[in-house]
Amino acid sequence: MLRYRDGDVRAFEVLVTRHRRPVYNFIFRFVRDAAQAEDLLQETFLRLIKGADAYEKQAKFTTWLYTIARNLCVDASRRGKHRKAASLDAPINGEEDGAALIDLVAGGGPAVDRQAISRELAVRIRRAVEALPDEQREIFLLREVNDLQFNEIAEIVGVPENTVKSRMRYALEKLREALEEYRDLAQAVQ
Repeated sequence: MLRYRDGDVRAFEVLVTRHRRPVYNFIFRFVRDAAQAEDLLQETFLRLIKGADAYEKQAKFTTWLYTIARNLCVDASRRGKHRKAASLDAPINGEEDGAALIDLVAGGGPAVDRQAISRELAVRIRRAVEALPDEQREIFLLREVNDLQFNEIAEIVGVPENTVKSRMRYALEKLREALEEYRDLAQAVQ
């Protein structure tokens, strides 16, 4: 980021290549809409460009980047305006557990029964994570999906590190409770 701030345009390519997917994944899990996530990802990198002159290396670059992405997600959710776009992951028949368009594509992966169990488990896990309160879900996703440290998450979210750890503990407890009945199912996939 310091190279980009100092005028090295190629450094921006490196930043985008390195951080595009994890930031997109974080945004997508926050807004749950692929088109909106893509828009917010682009806005995140636009803000990075606009704020390059003001960037100071006080914390890790990823902390600064995720803070921008998080703030955009919070703003978008406050506005409550979501673009409706068909997704390959969206159920075809409108039922939440129904087959998705992506499932119709043949693959050379695991056996069909194992795929069915994996899909069922994935749906249950997604529902359990989505059912978490916003503060806990946000912490869980930043830690488990984006692999950020607690101190980085605290900086991004703007709360003390102990609060982040507490929210994570509560999130894990709620997930454990919500998914207890699927323990055997999860072991069948392994």
